[in-house]
Amino acid sequence: MKNFKIVPLSKEFARQIRETKSDNFGNQVYEQLATGKGPCRVSLKPFNVNQDIRLVFAYSPFSERNAFNQSGPIFIHKNEVEQYSDIYNFPAEIKADKENFPLSLIGYSKEQKMIFTKLVGNDDIDLLIAEIFETKCDVEYLHARNSEACCFICKIERV
Repeated sequence: MKNFKIVPLSKEFARQIRETKSDNFGNQVYEQLATGKGPCRVSLKPFNVNQDIRLVFAYSPFSERNAFNQSGPIFIHKNEVEQYSDIYNFPAEIKADKENFPLSLIGYSKEQKMIFTKLVGNDDIDLLIAEIFETKCDVEYLHARNSEACCFICKIERV
């Protein structure tokens, strides 16, 4: 078994966003035709450009308020989708598409302070995550982010 697991947004959280049409900051959620591949933060699957309807809203993956607490726009499918389930492997469709998904890994301490960053580039992200958790004991968890748009994709926890 790997020393990490992928944590997508939950179906329950997505359901709340769809029902209330409001994000956790009080902003109105809006829908748009997918102009980019995303991905959906629940299924962690790329959107079909000019076909899928996605919901756009502000999200922060942090529970602590500090200088490293980044919020920003993310996307989910307008309709309910299955939550990503292959949690011991980074999503293959994202991993394989380095052009649309240039990735960075950001490491945080238990206090939710940013203490590590790494551009994935041409590295195998699964091997890179495992190596980070083996060699960086102070990294409590990671965020995968799009290194160009800087948007949050998913959380990666130690197991």
